[in-house]
Amino acid sequence: MRLSGWMQRLGAFQARRPWLPLLVCLALGVLAVLQARHLELRTRFDQLLPDSQPSVVELRRVQAKTSMATNIYVVFEGEDTMALRAYADAVLQPLRDLGPENVSSASSGVQRARDFLMRRAGLFQTYDELAKLKSDVDARWDWEVAKAEGSLLDEGEPPPPLTAEELKKRFEGKKGRSSETEYPDGYFQSKDGKAVIALVATPVAAGDVGRAQATLDRVKAVVDKAPHAPGIKVSYAGDLVTGLVEYGAALRDLTQVGALGVFLVLMVVFLFFGRVRALLVLGITILTAIAWTFGLTELTIGHLNIATSFLISIIAGNGINTGIVWLQRFYEERRKGVAVDEAIGIAQKETSVPTLVAALASTAAYGSMLLTDFRAFKHFAVIGGAGMVLSWLCTMVLLPCLVVLFDQASPASFPTGNDFLSRMRRGGVEFQWPFVEAVKRAPRALAVSGAVTLVLGVVMAVVYVRSDPMEYDIRKLKNDMGAVSDLYRVVRICDDVLGAKIDSSMVVLVDKVDQVKPLKQILEERRDKAPAGDKPLEAVHTLLDFVPDQQDEKLELLEPLGERMRRAHERGMITDKDWKDIEPLVPPEDLKSFAIGDLPEELARPFTEKDGTRGRLVLVEPAAGKSDTDLRYLLRYADSFRETKLPDGTVVRGSGRAVIFADMLAAVQRDMPRAISAALVLTIIAVVLTFRQGRFAVAVLASFAVGIAGLAVYLQLVHVKINFFNFIALPITFGIGVDYAVNLMQRYFADGEERSILSAMRTTGGAVVLCSLTTVFGYLALVGSMNQAIRSLGVVAVAGELTCLASAMLVLAGAALWREMRKPK
Repeated sequence: MRLSGWMQRLGAFQARRPWLPLLVCLALGVLAVLQARHLELRTRFDQLLPDSQPSVVELRRVQAKTSMATNIYVVFEGEDTMALRAYADAVLQPLRDLGPENVSSASSGVQRARDFLMRRAGLFQTYDELAKLKSDVDARWDWEVAKAEGSLLDEGEPPPPLTAEELKKRFEGKKGRSSETEYPDGYFQSKDGKAVIALVATPVAAGDVGRAQATLDRVKAVVDKAPHAPGIKVSYAGDLVTGLVEYGAALRDLTQVGALGVFLVLMVVFLFFGRVRALLVLGITILTAIAWTFGLTELTIGHLNIATSFLISIIAGNGINTGIVWLQRFYEERRKGVAVDEAIGIAQKETSVPTLVAALASTAAYGSMLLTDFRAFKHFAVIGGAGMVLSWLCTMVLLPCLVVLFDQASPASFPTGNDFLSRMRRGGVEFQWPFVEAVKRAPRALAVSGAVTLVLGVVMAVVYVRSDPMEYDIRKLKNDMGAVSDLYRVVRICDDVLGAKIDSSMVVLVDKVDQVKPLKQILEERRDKAPAGDKPLEAVHTLLDFVPDQQDEKLELLEPLGERMRRAHERGMITDKDWKDIEPLVPPEDLKSFAIGDLPEELARPFTEKDGTRGRLVLVEPAAGKSDTDLRYLLRYADSFRETKLPDGTVVRGSGRAVIFADMLAAVQRDMPRAISAALVLTIIAVVLTFRQGRFAVAVLASFAVGIAGLAVYLQLVHVKINFFNFIALPITFGIGVDYAVNLMQRYFADGEERSILSAMRTTGGAVVLCSLTTVFGYLALVGSMNQAIRSLGVVAVAGELTCLASAMLVLAGAALWREMRKPK
């Protein structure tokens, strides 16, 4: 009651001196806008988890030690393969000349690495295989020499001939695959020869949008200036390019979805009040509140993520409800002929407490997510909760001043005519009318349908939970990039040429090089012990894979083997045609043993750290035939290398996208019951404290239960999957959806012994429906997002709002009217 008195006195001051509070609010709004301009938009998924999460800690460590270079794939397409190769080769040196701050390396193939490894192919075979090969070559040599000299003593089966096919197979080994077939002539080239790729590695971090865009622009400028044949199409892909596209989509969502939400909310407000000035005063108020909210966000958090970037629309839809209630109460007094200053005092006194309670209830709904360990949810709770409180404060301070000034400029009139415009200016659209008519016609049927919905909802909820409703397809959590479909066409070309495993392999960093082999052995044992079809990983790649063991012993076999093969060619035992095919594999005369420091840079690059240290990085390749967009598989994949204890007692941790996504799923599964339970308890407490008579609280909670049951029926029938984002809709629906039944019952309770539910619906129902519609349209704007997860949040939230509104305005009202009809007069 004390607050009501204070607000009434504030209203009297606002009526006398409206300019002072107005200028203070608008000045704060301008400062907030200037502050909010510095908000950073972060789109990486690891930024949704707390910094203390082990996977995040490890990811930061790996990022600090390694270049974590992003890639730009420059794709040249055309009919002339040689022209494509020439164009790709022509851009390499100019790209390198951009400097190490822009380009770490640039290559059009694996020519150097291929030449290095092919000359040393024999070293990668086992000693026994080499001994057998040398024995076979010597046997064929002896047979050929004896035959040429006519000294063959044995007329039996001769040793196998030294054909190119046989020798290549023996040198490359059973598990080898010729680089000639994988990369023709060493080029990153498609099988049909109509696409050649230049792979550009950059030191620019994925989240550094400014540098990423500048680097991409410089690369494009170099490619455009390089000499080339006409008719060649150039496209760009790679994680740097994809990251920029994803960031642009998120930024457009931040502005377009927010603007659409505000527009839809204001349009439905205009229809309700039927006055342009109502649209203007509420629009200025809610935009100022949004500015305050995001200015405060910049000061306290400093950035938005993909889970909080769309809160503009939600805050607009929820936060404007205080202004709606206040303005409706003000116009109700003005229609009675009450003066402006007195009407403001009444509106301040009678709406401040209930609207504050509603704002705090909404804040509590957001606040339930503070109980989670998911940083994205915590930020959502802080920003959403602050938005509700600041919207209430801005409404109470700014809105009355705007109303006074507009009335001084042009006094509001309330025409008594019965034409359309007069009715609109007098009361706008009667949103409650369809609900009143439905309740009048079939109160009993509506009440019974609520009971049926409640029972059905409980059954559906149990079935829904037991069916594991989590979304496991990561593709449905990302942006729907139909507008840039050509980018994904180019990505598919790159995957076909380079192999999708390039981008999907996870990096593990050990402390010492001598820990690499034990780690690889343990990881491969985990793979081999897994059931067929459930292999967690395909292979483990290290730089030591390119440094064979027993080199000195093998060289004792390879040196004479190479000399014998060269002499065999000179004597015609190996034809010139076959020699051309196998000559790159023949051990050279100066062949020596080598270590990881002798490997060519392009071969060692994936295993090289920022300071040049080689060999401590381990790449874990996902299982063949498994997609890393499947969270079920991703959980197995992440667990296979998340933590490994080596024989010396050292614990090696892994991270990367696989572990981050797995931890996000675990966080949602762990935190979802906690947040929903907290929101449910807070909602029940708020309802009980609102009503002094228990039967009204029971009625509200019953209506609330029916609304949630209706949402459960929808989730099960439509087969909605719960993901990292749409889960937010559940606790928020609890805190906001119950308000409609509370507001209706509050008016019904206040009418005393003469109470009538139809009367309460006619006087309060319009505002109840409007408050629901503004919230619905705030969520509905999210359906326009490019992000599929955000769209699903909008759909689930809208469904929850509509079921709670229908439960209050149809089921609860129908049950109340049915009870009234049964009471003796």
